[in-house]
Amino acid sequence: MSYVDGFIAAVPTTNRDKFKQHAEFMAAIFKENGALSVTECWGDDVPEGKVTSFPMAVKLKEGETVVFSWIVWPDRKTRDAGMQQFMADPRVRSEGNSMPFDGQRMIFGGFETIVNV
Repeated sequence: MSYVDGFIAAVPTTNRDKFKQHAEFMAAIFKENGALSVTECWGDDVPEGKVTSFPMAVKLKEGETVVFSWIVWPDRKTRDAGMQQFMADPRVRSEGNSMPFDGQRMIFGGFETIVNV
């Protein structure tokens, strides 16, 4: 089954267009390195929780929006190699291509797919 990298981040709402451009640029590099698909979702109905929530997880500040993203890979082996190639790609660290959000508050992880219907 496929392997999924998941991400949650807080993005300044005024940076929506910058974020979209950044995400499209990065998605192309991920796909060059073996990703099957890249999905970026802009928060629309993301309530604050009492115990836990997306806003609490990313320490959402006023004027920010939660973004939920994932990358689908064929398998973990492809993901590990693809992510290594992605991180070594000079385009990823090129000047003017900085993340339009606070990467320290981004949450990410890799997940083995167990159900896909």
